[in-house]
Amino acid sequence: MNYITLSTIILSNPWWLALLVLIPILAFWIYKNYHRQFSEMKFSSANTQKTKLTFKGFLRNSLVAGKLLALLLLILAMARPQDMLQEEKISTEGIDIVLAMDVSGSMEAMDFEPNRLGAAKKTASDFVDARKNDRIGMVAFAGESFTKCPVTTDHGILKFLMKGLSRDELLEDGTAIGMGLATSINRLKDSQSASKVVILLTDGVNNKGFIDPLTAAETAKEFDIKVYTIGIGTKGQAPYPTRDIFGRTVTRMMEVQIDEGILQQIAEMTGGKYFRATNNTSLQSIYEEIDQLEKTEVEISSIRRYTERFHPLAFIALCILSLDLLLRLTILRGLTG
Repeated sequence: MNYITLSTIILSNPWWLALLVLIPILAFWIYKNYHRQFSEMKFSSANTQKTKLTFKGFLRNSLVAGKLLALLLLILAMARPQDMLQEEKISTEGIDIVLAMDVSGSMEAMDFEPNRLGAAKKTASDFVDARKNDRIGMVAFAGESFTKCPVTTDHGILKFLMKGLSRDELLEDGTAIGMGLATSINRLKDSQSASKVVILLTDGVNNKGFIDPLTAAETAKEFDIKVYTIGIGTKGQAPYPTRDIFGRTVTRMMEVQIDEGILQQIAEMTGGKYFRATNNTSLQSIYEEIDQLEKTEVEISSIRRYTERFHPLAFIALCILSLDLLLRLTILRGLTG
């Protein structure tokens, strides 16, 4: 749940501002009338210095400016400036997501930069950053599977655990797609979220585990869990790091084998979609498309409050007019008409 507050000044009766045109007209009229009323009288005198403005003369001139200022403030007050406080209450309905990631030895193939596993972790991390309102967990699988991180809103710890993901996570190598999917389902089956999603990424053929991938897909369907599957690997051959008889790491070209048929069936059975990533760019695009397909619902309700702000303007205008009257009845009595 989030709150956004916006504050701004608005005018409830802006048409009163049309009266502002009176101020320059009155200023000009007062100026002309002032010179008629207090026309300069000339006397012959040996003193050629200009007569200095007296204190009372200064006060009399100030009253004229004060009246114009009071009129300006009264017009602004009648326009009724208001402070609008807008509160937007945002409630979100997040999605529960499990990232099921293959960490078998073949994920070290270098047809991606720096390799398949490194590219998969980087792209998945970016995906997590974009899903701020969702609970996300992670399952790792190779010849067996386990939960690396349960579904959580603490994306910081999830990304930390994801960064340390490697082929050394599991003792048994191989590709147990059914086991990886079954473990993911187990993390989501009791979820109360309106939408439950598994994103399963692998680069191989199911050759390990005691759970058939399609059996796991049937279970996902029963629990209303949607599965997006991603086959990661270039087409044809890819460079794999291997060790020779002397224990040295060498690179060999090996055939890329992905069980696309099984991955497509899993996606179709659960209402998801199958994708094939052949390089870093296409892998990034796949996660972006899934992000668009699985949008979080956002409900926004807006509340507006208005506070009147004309009181200070009217008060200052009243003070100016009161001071004007006071001076006319006391210090300037008999000097102003």
